[in-house]
Amino acid sequence: MNITLKLFATLTDYLPADARRSNQIALEIDPALPISKIIEPFGLPPKLVHLVLVNGKYIEPEKRMTATLMEGDVLAIWPPIAGG
Repeated sequence: MNITLKLFATLTDYLPADARRSNQIALEIDPALPISKIIEPFGLPPKLVHLVLVNGKYIEPEKRMTATLMEGDVLAIWPPIAGG
């Protein structure tokens, strides 16, 4: 099954070098994998996986261990953002 993973801000550094400019990568995944297992190979520090959206819908932290995706979904992740 194919999905798109988008990482934002400092998380783009965890993408392969050729994907950093566009901040996204197409992935072929096992449909049974939950979000937590999809992002695991990228080595994202758990403290930096703050805002997780699937097709623009927020996924609560406790659901990321069990929520699965569907063909064509877009998984977007932002780190915590500080500002003033």
